[in-house]
Amino acid sequence: MLTRKQKSEMVEIVRDVAKVEVLPRFRRLSEGAISSKTSFDDLVTEADVASEKALTQRFQALLPHAIIIGEEAVSEDESVLDQIDTDGLVIIIDPIDGTWNFAHGLATFGVLIAAIYQGKTVYGLLYDPLNDDWIEASLGEGAWYVRPDQSPRRLILSDQPVDSNLVGFFSPFLFEDSAARERAALQQVSYARSSSLRCCCHEYRTMVQNGVDFFISPKPKVWDHAAGILAYQEAGGHVCMLDGTPYKPMVRTGVIIAARTEVIRDRIRKDFSFIV
Repeated sequence: MLTRKQKSEMVEIVRDVAKVEVLPRFRRLSEGAISSKTSFDDLVTEADVASEKALTQRFQALLPHAIIIGEEAVSEDESVLDQIDTDGLVIIIDPIDGTWNFAHGLATFGVLIAAIYQGKTVYGLLYDPLNDDWIEASLGEGAWYVRPDQSPRRLILSDQPVDSNLVGFFSPFLFEDSAARERAALQQVSYARSSSLRCCCHEYRTMVQNGVDFFISPKPKVWDHAAGILAYQEAGGHVCMLDGTPYKPMVRTGVIIAARTEVIRDRIRKDFSFIV
């Protein structure tokens, strides 16, 4: 497990690496500093690579017995992710979440860090480099909004929807099956509003601060979701897979459903029951 001192040191490492490796490159990337991975909009930049390398080295020094897994390392070798299936401490790094936004000069990007122990997410950090603030959560200890110049503020979800027709985060384009993609697009019109920030870090930050009622993702990548789901659950949110099974950070397939109340969660599950 992690001590309070270790968590504080992890936050300072993330802040420092963002200042050195991420922010100086924002809106200053050359064309050669951006490349595609699996598709035209799945990008990686030299900032992602430099940030992950620095975070990995410094976390390893801080936590020598932990396994450190970064998104870009998995991109290079998928077998790296198999190390998550252990009872020991695993640190998951998303060095820049929202890389497409970052690469195109949009300010909606962040850094996600999750600590997993004995198959459970025990710590999550959702950091905004531009504003130097973060949401931090520890298992059983709540979710907190933190600024360096203020006392931490506990985050608790309201049980009232933003709108009676519901507001949520999801993108039909994330569904790989064309029929599911079309049905998801049609489903959008039944809600008051649905959108995507192309950045899980800021989507979860918005969710934990009562900005939307629900969230759907058919791509349960651990670096995108583990930290945010812990924060959401610690704030009172309800999370499961579409089939009703609990979310676990080791899951590799399936659709994540998150909602501020059980009633909303069950409605979203029913609305998307066409996905099999």
